[in-house]
Amino acid sequence: MTDNLTGESHRPGRIEVVCGSMFSGKTEELIRRMRRAEFARQRVEIFKPAIDTRYSEEDVVSHDMHTIPSTPIDSSAQILLLSAEIDVVGIDEAQFFDNGLVEVCNQLANNGVRVIVAGLDMDYKGVPFGPIPALCAIADEVTKVHAICVKCGNLAYLSHRTVDNDRRVLLGETAEYEPLCRECYRKAMEKDPK
Repeated sequence: MTDNLTGESHRPGRIEVVCGSMFSGKTEELIRRMRRAEFARQRVEIFKPAIDTRYSEEDVVSHDMHTIPSTPIDSSAQILLLSAEIDVVGIDEAQFFDNGLVEVCNQLANNGVRVIVAGLDMDYKGVPFGPIPALCAIADEVTKVHAICVKCGNLAYLSHRTVDNDRRVLLGETAEYEPLCRECYRKAMEKDPK
């Protein structure tokens, strides 16, 4: 918070997006930023989609098992209802939310809230995923993080699905997905198009 010349408090709202493939550290970065805000004695609240129960039904958990308490929700509209008097809102796995998330984030930022969003920017086919592309367009800051390709060691391009399932949303881990660079993904698709 900053003070203006009349001594009134002003909270500069903003939207920060952390995106990339699976295993790139998106959730880890979200947790890091939220912990820093907590340390600065800011009021924080973290939301995640209720469908994401991989590691915990309530906590946000990174792949390396760092955790932070969160509120599971079913729709983006619930964020507005549950974030009154909050300085920093964190949103994990944002690709699973409805497209209303874009307006929710805009409204929060316009009201002086710092919004930190983490999510996959592309699905397993390399198609832009959910509200993430639109959030990147309106964000004040976008951080694209990368995993390492498990085949060649270059920066990963996307999360390649290794199981035979064509549902767009398939919660999974290393048994279902692997990070691949663009070239290794192209080779994998030539060998076994899904």
